[in-house]
Amino acid sequence: MVLKDALTSATDRLTVAQVGSPRMNAELLLRFTLSCDRAYLFAHPERELTSEEQARYDEALTQRTRGVPAQYITGHQEFWGMDFIVTPAVLIPRPETEHLIETVLKLSDEKDNDGTRTSSPDSRIVDVGTGSGCIAIALAKEFPHAEIHATDISAAALEIARANAARHQIEKQIQFHETDLLRGLAPDSFDFVVSNPPYVGESEEDQVQLEVRKFEPRNAVFAGSTGIEVIERLVPQARIALKPQGWLVIEISGTIADRVLQLLSKWRQVQITNDLQGIPRVVSAQKP
Repeated sequence: MVLKDALTSATDRLTVAQVGSPRMNAELLLRFTLSCDRAYLFAHPERELTSEEQARYDEALTQRTRGVPAQYITGHQEFWGMDFIVTPAVLIPRPETEHLIETVLKLSDEKDNDGTRTSSPDSRIVDVGTGSGCIAIALAKEFPHAEIHATDISAAALEIARANAARHQIEKQIQFHETDLLRGLAPDSFDFVVSNPPYVGESEEDQVQLEVRKFEPRNAVFAGSTGIEVIERLVPQARIALKPQGWLVIEISGTIADRVLQLLSKWRQVQITNDLQGIPRVVSAQKP
């Protein structure tokens, strides 16, 4: 089968299976199969697929029609302009999580009343629940002189995070810890505690995409019955771990925004940042 016919057939197959953006998925999986870029697909429409390539493409399409996320099939996802390895051991990085990085950058440039920066480029930063390591690695790239720590309760996730740090040649800048949230880390030692914690309630499960429920790590998505259970534990731990005037920056959803604000009622300069859809996405607060 030639390339253009393979793409048309795959698009039809994914459409029947009700996979979202079928043409985009068909192209992505064919690029993965052939290890080529999108320009190659359009430049060589009459190129014949070998039987081995056709078999690999068919297997990738079969997985996608079953609902397996394309990122788990290809093993890759982009975040903050960088390519990350992903497996079913970690949550797939999402564009809205980039608001966490933007918020830390903004806060690092702010001045206190006396004109001094609230933090410096050589800050100590900890990413809680690092997963693929995308947040810690993005922050390491933005703050090359910072000391970055990253925690996760999952040894399998930390293995992926370490691999990603090595791929981006910053493994020496990040210290990884297998622990629950901030347990075991020194008090009054961090300028920023940053986290994309589980924040979906089990009561909302039916509203979550099927492929997320079925294939992404459950303990990275669901926090408990209400969705706020992990953040309820993280806030007091962050207050202990942060230096005076240090910042807590957490990804949230509109569903839990009001309850998170209640948890932070005694903190300073509490602010919610919306994502591009106008949904509350990041809360930042300064240690009182």
